[in-house]
Amino acid sequence: MNVEKVLELFGSDLDVVNVGLASFAADLRRAGGTAVDVDWRPPAGGDAALLDALDRCLGPDGAVRADVAAATRRSVERLLAAKPVIVGIGRALDVVPGMRADLVLHAGPPVAWERMSGPTRGAVMGGLVYEGLAKTPDEAAALAAAGKVTFAPCHHHAAVGPMAGVVTASMPVWILENAAFGNRAYGTLNEGLGKVLRYGAYDDEVLARLRWMERTLAPALARALEAHGPLDVRSLIAQALQMGDEVHNRNRAATSLLIRALAPHLVRTGADADETAAVLRFLDGNDHFFLNLSMAAAKCSLDPAAGVPGSSMIGIMARNGTDFGIQVAALPGRWFTAPAPMVDGLYLPGFTAADAAPDIGDSVITETAGLGGMAMAAAPAIVQFVGGTAAQALGFTRRMYDITLAEHPVYRIPGLDFRGTATGIDLLRVVESGVVPVVNTGIAHKQPGVGMVGAGLVKPPFACFRDALLAFAKSLDAPGPSA
Repeated sequence: MNVEKVLELFGSDLDVVNVGLASFAADLRRAGGTAVDVDWRPPAGGDAALLDALDRCLGPDGAVRADVAAATRRSVERLLAAKPVIVGIGRALDVVPGMRADLVLHAGPPVAWERMSGPTRGAVMGGLVYEGLAKTPDEAAALAAAGKVTFAPCHHHAAVGPMAGVVTASMPVWILENAAFGNRAYGTLNEGLGKVLRYGAYDDEVLARLRWMERTLAPALARALEAHGPLDVRSLIAQALQMGDEVHNRNRAATSLLIRALAPHLVRTGADADETAAVLRFLDGNDHFFLNLSMAAAKCSLDPAAGVPGSSMIGIMARNGTDFGIQVAALPGRWFTAPAPMVDGLYLPGFTAADAAPDIGDSVITETAGLGGMAMAAAPAIVQFVGGTAAQALGFTRRMYDITLAEHPVYRIPGLDFRGTATGIDLLRVVESGVVPVVNTGIAHKQPGVGMVGAGLVKPPFACFRDALLAFAKSLDAPGPSA
């Protein structure tokens, strides 16, 4: 060893790269040195069980097993090839698979009345009164508690619901079809923000709006759609992303594009001028109207990617205000859940974090499909609604490329030189890195009947992904083909 060279090294100014505790770098800086912190952590947080599960997903060369890679690629290709289009509007009882008069669909994983969050209970109570199955909210609550109502997740019936996500038999729903694969998905019409059923409110104003939507809004939109023909939702989303939306919490551009497409047909097929004007005023006054369409489009796009043995792509993320749940493409129908986290966000006047319910809603299906929080870089103005800064919005999206499998060829972000959105969340990458998808969302009051209190950002619980990986790795050892 050349001692003189070593002494020369330590006698000069050093640029230190610190990997480990930040305090080491802090001590060096206090002593007059310089240091660059590297946010490194051991794979899977050093968890032995997770490291073993990850190893079972790898081949002898250290890369992802060929069968797993091929299966996952198949899921991703199906997701990217999806082409969701609106083909109509129908009554849930008539079009949603398995829908019954006594069935109430809700957002998120399965949950019984006894464990339901406040806003989900409120939405159920309002939905039962709306259906005429109960005369008052209290009577509705008693009916639900007595087991006279059947509950099921929207996802189990090819549907999605924002926030509390309640779908009942008489509600009008969008009918979307994936033109590439032929499967369908369904979603209710968006009521707007504030005191609405999807946020757990159920007073007379809420119910009157729902009945107007059923009797006036839905028929008008159905006539307009029939006159227009199938409407390409993928194209609308692609345009909206380049106009400042991420189509989860910001849908201003997408809603405007929808109105532009349907307005001539609304006017031409309208029952009368006053009714048409009322419909257009409602659409114009609800910047979130497109949300339910972006959710159904995401569901429609993701479903064909599920049921591929060996695929590590996340096919569903959803929450019900009690649990946050995910499904993996290789294990369709199997939920991996953890307690729903609280949302870090901005609150409407008069409300604080003490009023908030835990994270809730099927709208995180947009993130699952590479939209919403995954595409925040397309919508820096979203921070005015959910908190944070424009720079953070860009940073969130950039980080999501580390845990996804592809960049969407149609959904592109101008602020990232038209890079495709980070699409196809990979279970293996999430667990190995410890990075979870970023989600932007609304906040409902924890008590039934109140409604919306704010909006913000939330991180899915890592435990969902941990449990999913353990099950996924075990499934690879099961007999039978894995690709």
